[in-house]
Amino acid sequence: MSKQDQAAEDLVDTRQLANRIRKHAVTMTHLGMSSHVGSVLSIADILAVLYGRVMRYDNQNPDWENRDRFILSKGHAGAGVYAVLAECGFFSLETLETHYADGSNLSGHISHKDVPGVELSTGSLGHGLPVAAGMALAAKKQGRNHRVICLMSDGECDEGSNWEAILFIPHHQLDNLLVVVDYNKLQSIESVANTLELEPFIDKWRAFNWNVQEINGHNHLELEKALNSRVQGPLCVIAHTTKGKGVSFMENSVLWHYRSPQGDEYARAMHELESGPDA
Repeated sequence: MSKQDQAAEDLVDTRQLANRIRKHAVTMTHLGMSSHVGSVLSIADILAVLYGRVMRYDNQNPDWENRDRFILSKGHAGAGVYAVLAECGFFSLETLETHYADGSNLSGHISHKDVPGVELSTGSLGHGLPVAAGMALAAKKQGRNHRVICLMSDGECDEGSNWEAILFIPHHQLDNLLVVVDYNKLQSIESVANTLELEPFIDKWRAFNWNVQEINGHNHLELEKALNSRVQGPLCVIAHTTKGKGVSFMENSVLWHYRSPQGDEYARAMHELESGPDA
């Protein structure tokens, strides 16, 4: 059995995996008194489907040369990647309890230093996609068949460095690169539309010669189909999501970009998540 087949068998229900990612994230940000829980909750389903049904990896050999490379460009949501890596056996679940603690390898913004399974440290927005472009170009030149997958935020599409990469990637016909945009419509302290309007967002990507698919970023069937797609040229999947998804009082609330769940809020959040994933 291949490593990907084994991963799919071990993680039969990606919705359950997404729910565990959410519970880990709420607890990690609670214990560390750290930020960005809303940003993690919006991408939990994307991470669950990527690691449960799409990506090739080996948790016992994180540097396996044929692995797919995953870049979290929205590095502030690193707790979600740490959670899925622990769930997939890259390191122990107990390690998650050290998130954001002094001396911990699990920093608030994602870090690759001594964290198996993390390809790149990110945090300053607009860096992930340019690096992913270089990785995909190198793979092409070396005749390798792995994919490079870059998960971006909508807010970081304000960054000019991304649009340089968005021009570069189709020019070099990098069909081994997949971009997923977490389009939750909120950034930092304001809505995306009020900060710097992106629309018509899909038209912009298509004008730059990208294949574009628009999906519900919480629907696992849509996610699996889109993320497994192979097309001629690079693919951008625009995933419409809800910031804070899974915790009612966090959903669509910009407050939870920086707020840490404590006291009754933590108890309420965990109670809602203990009820299980959405039907």
